[in-house]
Amino acid sequence: MSKEDLLLLDFWVSPFCMRVKIALAEKGLNYESKEEDLFGGKSELLLKSNPVYQKVPVLIHNGKPLNESAIIVGYIDEKWPSPPLLPACAYGRSQARFWADYIDKKLFDATCTVWRSTGEAVEVAKKDFIEVLKVLEEALGEKTFFGGETFGFVDIVAIPMASWFYASEKFGNFTVEAECPKLSAWIKRSMQRESVAKVLPDPEKVYDFVVMFRKMQGIE
Repeated sequence: MSKEDLLLLDFWVSPFCMRVKIALAEKGLNYESKEEDLFGGKSELLLKSNPVYQKVPVLIHNGKPLNESAIIVGYIDEKWPSPPLLPACAYGRSQARFWADYIDKKLFDATCTVWRSTGEAVEVAKKDFIEVLKVLEEALGEKTFFGGETFGFVDIVAIPMASWFYASEKFGNFTVEAECPKLSAWIKRSMQRESVAKVLPDPEKVYDFVVMFRKMQGIE
């Protein structure tokens, strides 16, 4: 696989971009990454490649753009089937897609609402965030990863969000480890994978980004 075939329009702190990078790493694929300036001015390539949402990530494969991170991860799995990221059986695949959908609908918003809130709203946001985490912890159960013994689709969709948890913990004055020890152990296990460790940014850097973003948004 040559680098020219795969181009990722990227933004370092986006958990959605991280998903694509982890999936590519799990498949052992080489790709070129192009960092977008989301605040200063999006590139023509981004606007042309994702005219509907104008968001990263966009994976351009042989000149054809793919949008929406969970869809891109699914595409990568279909196009390069080994090692598989989704379960072999139809029921298992549907369950994985259900949890990926839950994560997409609930987790990032809940994470961000904590640090976007001020005053008494922080406690409400924190409670909501912990509830989402507890649902995921229950889904994980006693398993090593969400799909069982092997790191797969749901793990790839979920783990990038963990790099943002520290910011929520700081602003919400709590720890994920104390609230959800099993989920916290899963984060640590996932972080031991090279594909994850190389991609996820330092949570302190994400926190600094959040502080800057709050100032930009006028949140004090």
